Amino acid sequence: MLVVPGDQGSVTCDAGLTRRELLRVGGSSLIGLSLAQMLELQQASAKEVHAGTGGPGWGKAKSVILIYLQGGPSHLDLWDPKEGCASDVQSIFKSIKGKVPGMEVTELLPNIAKVTDKFTFIRSMSYTPVGLFNHTAAMYQMLTGYTTDKVSPSGQLEPPSPKDFPNVGSNITKLMPPSVPMLPFVMMPRPLQESGVIGKAGTAGFLGRAYDPFYLYPPGDDLDNSKMDKINAGDLALRPELSSLRMSRRQRLLNLINGGMPALSKAVEHFDLDKYTQKALSLVVSGRARNAFNLKEEKDIIRDRYGRTTFGQSCLLARRLVEAGTRFVQVNWPKVANSDRHSWDVHKGLPDRMKKLSGPMLDPGVAGLIGDLDDRGLLDETLVVVVGEFGRSPKMGISTSGNGNDKNGRDHWPYCFTSIVAGGGIKRGYVYGKSDETGSAPVENPVHPRDLLATIYHAVGINPRTLVYNHLNQPRELVKGEAVLDLFA
Repeated sequence: MLVVPGDQGSVTCDAGLTRRELLRVGGSSLIGLSLAQMLELQQASAKEVHAGTGGPGWGKAKSVILIYLQGGPSHLDLWDPKEGCASDVQSIFKSIKGKVPGMEVTELLPNIAKVTDKFTFIRSMSYTPVGLFNHTAAMYQMLTGYTTDKVSPSGQLEPPSPKDFPNVGSNITKLMPPSVPMLPFVMMPRPLQESGVIGKAGTAGFLGRAYDPFYLYPPGDDLDNSKMDKINAGDLALRPELSSLRMSRRQRLLNLINGGMPALSKAVEHFDLDKYTQKALSLVVSGRARNAFNLKEEKDIIRDRYGRTTFGQSCLLARRLVEAGTRFVQVNWPKVANSDRHSWDVHKGLPDRMKKLSGPMLDPGVAGLIGDLDDRGLLDETLVVVVGEFGRSPKMGISTSGNGNDKNGRDHWPYCFTSIVAGGGIKRGYVYGKSDETGSAPVENPVHPRDLLATIYHAVGINPRTLVYNHLNQPRELVKGEAVLDLFA
């Protein structure tokens, strides 16, 4: 199923203003500005999107692929192995050398080991948790840059809300829409989920539903590794009411402005609403988009390279989408965060689950994506980020989150974990940051999730401190973090 976002709640114009605010002509907004002044302020903010920054890596990435490993993979058992430590800390999996010295991984990642010359490991991801031992709370901060105060007694977040902070992809596609008629933001192959909380941190939140991702969730459950073959490109169509709704909405807005309100007319004339309307409508349905979804166009050798799994074929589709002009793709790990089998939430059964299930899915998918992008000359202009919401406890068999663990199980650990960044000007064959001898904490160059998000914005040429306006028209920075410029060549 492909869900095309649109407005089914409050009517919102694409400048970020609600109908109520448009009708409050000449009055005061919630922050004490007239509507005309507020429009002028927002226009000035838009000019600052690309201003006041620069430096290494600035604007190198045309597209972003975010591989989001919901569940929290174990850094010690994947890409930050430790030797010579206590038996209840050291991974049960053997370390193997990467193509680049110092970029060792475990035996679960033989293909990733061969492409270490193409990416950077950040081995010092870290943040002090405030309720962030919980999957959904940590996901929310990782993907929006903000914590939430709506945490239930169980530690889980409330369901998605129009008041939420936007997913990083929504912010990017609002501020930098694709330059060709193509889907701006695609999320697949399943929603973000912990227990019954589904989709939190995966929406446009207060930006409005027009900036939600295009959700590509093919039929089939999380154990169906053929589900990406069930994509129906014919589903790629507007909801019947969407185009007429948006056209009539903009026409009403133009009529209102042109009906004797010179201050407002002057304030919005630079928004070029007619042009935006035409672009928004052409963006959704195009032969380019339908062709991108047809995985059968790929040769078998390429499909095999990524792995014939839901995750591997999602990574392949991500490459096809950015190749066709999509600005942001988020591939969610295809399992509920706090579940069994190939979930990364390895409280129990770690040896078999990682060796037989999750490892064989992850390795060819990530290695195939990075290698294929590089082979096609796309890696330099595509930023690839691979990260989860946290790592796993250095010591096996202990509880850090209140969950039960068997003797080989690892619990949640937000104090230290690893991410991969590649392309978009990122250094190749490089390790940034360092964890201590047990992988418990960074000893060099800690990177907060906010800083990782700031680095993503920087790479696409957006000032991380750009202001956006929430549901109360209050200004909010995209993220209160600093881009890690040492990651860039």
